[in-house]
Amino acid sequence: MASQKNAETAGQPHDLELFFDHSADLLCIAGFDGYFKKVNSALVKELGYSNEELLENPIDEFIIPEDRNLTRSIRNSIKDGIPLLNFENRYVTKPGDVIWLSWTSIPDNDRELVYAVAKNVTHHRRLSDYRNELLSNLTKANRDLKQLTYSTSHDLRSPLGNIIGILSLIDSSKIEDVETLKLIEMLNQSAENMRKTLDAQINSLRENENVVANSEFINLNECLSTVTNSIQSYIQTSGAKIDVSFDAFETVRFNKAFMESIFLNLITNSIRYSNPNKAPFITIQSKLEQGIKQVIFSDNGVGMDMDNVKGKIFGFNQTFHDHKESKGIGLYLVNNHVNAMGGSISVESEVGEGTTFTITFLESDER
Repeated sequence: MASQKNAETAGQPHDLELFFDHSADLLCIAGFDGYFKKVNSALVKELGYSNEELLENPIDEFIIPEDRNLTRSIRNSIKDGIPLLNFENRYVTKPGDVIWLSWTSIPDNDRELVYAVAKNVTHHRRLSDYRNELLSNLTKANRDLKQLTYSTSHDLRSPLGNIIGILSLIDSSKIEDVETLKLIEMLNQSAENMRKTLDAQINSLRENENVVANSEFINLNECLSTVTNSIQSYIQTSGAKIDVSFDAFETVRFNKAFMESIFLNLITNSIRYSNPNKAPFITIQSKLEQGIKQVIFSDNGVGMDMDNVKGKIFGFNQTFHDHKESKGIGLYLVNNHVNAMGGSISVESEVGEGTTFTITFLESDER
C-alpha cells in the first residue's frame, strides 16, 4: 500500500513546489516578455529583493546597463528554441552589490516560458581578475626595470667616453710625481673597466632580451592538474569538458609558473568566451612538428574575426568581444610568458567556430 501511495503522489504539484523552493540553486521561470514569472527563495535571497519586486519589474532592471544589450540578444536566441548554456551576466543586488550569475536555460515555446538555473560565480571572476592583475603588474615592472637598466647603461657611455678622452690627452711624460702617475693610471684602468662592463651589459640585454626566468624540465600533466584543481568549481559550474592528450611528449624545458599561468588564462578564457548555446569543450595536446615540440590548445567558443584582430590579439589591454569584464590582460600574459622562454605562439580562429592556439617551444630535443 505504501509503495502504491508513493507512486500515486509522486510528481504531484506540491512535490515540484517543494523542490523548487528548497533548492540551493537559483531557480526561476521567466516569460518571453522579459519578466520573471516565478522565482525560488534562493534567488530572492541572493538578489535581496522581495518576491513581489522581482515579479513586478522587467528582468533588465536588475541587470547592469552594460550587460543588457548582450542579454537581450541571448534572450532572443532562446525564443528561437535554442537552449542556453553557461551564459554569464551581472546583476545588481538590492544593497547595490554587483554579482556574476552563470545561467543555463531551457525554453518552452508553446507556453512562451524559459526555465532557468543559475550559479553565483562572482568569487571565481574576482580571483581570476586579481591573479591576472598581479601577473600583469609583475610583467610590466620587469619590463620597465629591464628598460631602465638598458637606458642607464646606454646613457652612461657618453660621459664615460668623455672621461676616457680627457685622460688620453694627459701627457704622462711631463709628470714627474710618482703618486700622480699612479692615480692617472688607476683612473685610466677604472674608466676602461667601466666601459667594458657597460658594453657587456648592453650586449647581454640585447642577446637575452626575452630571458626573464629560469627554465627546467617540467611535466605538462602536473602543471595542468595544478591549474584545473585550483579552478575545479569554476570548470564544473560551467559544464566545461577538457580533453587532454600529451602522448607526443609530456615534459618540456620551460618555466613552471609561466606554464601554469598559460594554462590558467587559456582555460578561463575558453570558458568565459564560450558559445552560450554549447557547453565549453577544450582540447589540449602535445605535438612534435619536425622534431619541434608544440602544445595545441583548442576550444569551441565564440571565436574571433582574425581580419579585425590581426596584430592586436596579444596586445596589452586589447579586447575583442562585447564583454565588459574583459581586461585585455590574459592573452598579453600568455604571449609574454611564451616569448620570455624563447618560444612563439600563433592563433587561428573563426567567429562561431572556436579558437586554436599553437605554442612552439624553443628546445626540440626530447628528454
